[in-house]
Amino acid sequence: MKTLTTCILSLIVLLSFKGIEPEKSQRIATVPTQTFNHSIFNNLLQKHVSQEGNVDYKGFKTDAKKLNDYINVLQSNHPTNSWAKKDKLAYWINAYNALTIDLIIRNYPIKSIKDLKNPWGQRLWKLGDTWYNLEDIEHEILRKMNEPRIHFAIVCASYSCPKLQNEAFTAARIEDQLTKATKEFLSDKTKNELSKDDIKISKIFRWFKKDFEHHGSLIDFLNQYSDINISAKARIDYSDYNWNLND
Repeated sequence: MKTLTTCILSLIVLLSFKGIEPEKSQRIATVPTQTFNHSIFNNLLQKHVSQEGNVDYKGFKTDAKKLNDYINVLQSNHPTNSWAKKDKLAYWINAYNALTIDLIIRNYPIKSIKDLKNPWGQRLWKLGDTWYNLEDIEHEILRKMNEPRIHFAIVCASYSCPKLQNEAFTAARIEDQLTKATKEFLSDKTKNELSKDDIKISKIFRWFKKDFEHHGSLIDFLNQYSDINISAKARIDYSDYNWNLND
């Protein structure tokens, strides 16, 4: 009788654990992933970049320590395979823009990023265990993420580039921020002139044409973000690119 009672109690305990295990697993699975905090860079952008995208590089130079603090945070929080795509996009877009600013203020005052020798190939920054240059981040990471709107979020410190947003990109808002940056660039008549049958657009669309054709033609892409309905047979010209500093 004692043996039977012990067996019954053991069975009750076993069933109790089995009953709570799914709840425990479900509770762990629903814990949100902590996203990367870009507040240092966000504060710097709001302080030194105008709504129009003009950059106060002299101001950034006075705040070089804070910019370096942010780069150190990037260095010690390198993305892993477990990061969601939106987290990786925000990280690498902000990294590209912060490192471009760092490159400029290391050499400031200058009139153009092209005054520097091989500006996109200088391997100056260690993130995680790897030394990066701007080419690596743009071509080997961001362009391979199948998100063409990154071309309007990363800024090469030049007048004809898309404007530098005066806020950091974040995982929570990345979709809206990329759409906003794309629409602003297309509606800027100093960068793109759009009409139904004739368009004169940035050379970004020629240099990276295949990036905009993942889901249709270049015109299809433009029509997603333009207020003007461009004809599929529209005549396309490209504007000269102004490499003067975007200050």
